[in-house]
Amino acid sequence: MVITSASVIKSYQKSLRMEKIKSRIKAARDLLGITQAELCEAAGVPLITLRRIEGKPDHAGLVSPETVERVCKALESRGIQFLDSGQVSAGPGVALKGK
Repeated sequence: MVITSASVIKSYQKSLRMEKIKSRIKAARDLLGITQAELCEAAGVPLITLRRIEGKPDHAGLVSPETVERVCKALESRGIQFLDSGQVSAGPGVALKGK
């Protein structure tokens, strides 16, 4: 089962582990080979907002979960799949092996 952006946000709201979501968003953007500006246009968010999402952990409270969800949905619309531990992709890709 592939995680949807809504479940990514729900996980964030429950555990407040914004750092994992932020690193996944940046990795997804890098995997697609798109710039921050291109993702911002697709998600309908200002560039400073994406920089806060991908930036320092102390910026976590400056971005709403709904905004993070919009960014995730924009990535998913381009083929990104956000996976949880133990899940497999529906196509070729890369994943970080658990420790």
